[in-house]
Amino acid sequence: MNTKILNSITYIQNQNKFSGSILVKDDKEILTEVSYGYANRSEQIENSPFTRYGIASGCKLFTSIAICQLVEGGKLTFETKLEDCLNFSFPKFDKDITIQHLLTHTAGIPDYFDEEVMDDFEELWVKNPMYHIRSLENFLPLFQNQPMKSKVDERFHYNNAGYILLGLIVEKASKLQFTVFEENIFKKAGMTNSGYFEFDSLPKNTALGYIDLPNGTWKTNIYSLPVKGGSDGGAYVTVNDMANFWDSLINNQLLSEEYTNMLLTPHVPTNEENHFYGYGVWIEKNDDEINKYHIMGYDPGVSFHSGYYPKTSIKTVICSNKSKGAYAIMKGIEAEI
Repeated sequence: MNTKILNSITYIQNQNKFSGSILVKDDKEILTEVSYGYANRSEQIENSPFTRYGIASGCKLFTSIAICQLVEGGKLTFETKLEDCLNFSFPKFDKDITIQHLLTHTAGIPDYFDEEVMDDFEELWVKNPMYHIRSLENFLPLFQNQPMKSKVDERFHYNNAGYILLGLIVEKASKLQFTVFEENIFKKAGMTNSGYFEFDSLPKNTALGYIDLPNGTWKTNIYSLPVKGGSDGGAYVTVNDMANFWDSLINNQLLSEEYTNMLLTPHVPTNEENHFYGYGVWIEKNDDEINKYHIMGYDPGVSFHSGYYPKTSIKTVICSNKSKGAYAIMKGIEAEI
């Protein structure tokens, strides 16, 4: 164990009561592996490295890999237009939207949860009960008839709806249910404990997500999210599975070297200096050198960060079953590596 990293994590955990699991490792050894808090508060079942956690938008990278596999297999191209991929009606969408635009959040389409105008994810389910959301098609009425938010390729605008469309494209091109296609990716990556699980039939060792309320009480997130995650977010992973995923991706076990490089290319600048977006992955640069590839996810009762640092081959995974906490832990780790 790396004492400096562990001391930094311990200090931060004492400040924010982080609940979850943390793994830091390089190609040779585990630098830190530690868990805090409860996977189930009522039964006082503790979190552990074997606990499965929801990772919200962290799994957009899995969706991008699925698209790249289909492009590599000749089923699609990055220039294929949305209207040529799906038979659903999008009456107000621009006809020039391509898969490339959807992958890089530059399509300009409306989002079903627009982080620029909405703060509370739970607002979505007042008129559209979350217990009805069990497939990708169930999301379409939330955005398919709305006008464009901006012109195609005008700017980067983080967009969940675009990744719902990508998942539907995967289903049509592969003739498989999206989560079934993704299971093949997990299998290749050695992610034996990961999957897309339904809230009302969670497997063992799965953490419940907790929302802490201002009065000191709490509730689980079972009424705050769709029943089952999909192509824009909602998979469950363990910290070790996530580390296995980075190894498989970087070593070209999920895609050929050519398509792995395309996935990890900084395609568009984001709204933060020296930060870019590839296909489903955030990229941090210093001049012309890439410092970090990373993914993250936030939902009610979920906070998640995971990164790969190419200079050192270090992988970090921070999974939390609370709405906040993963970011502070990540920054504390980065200060020591």
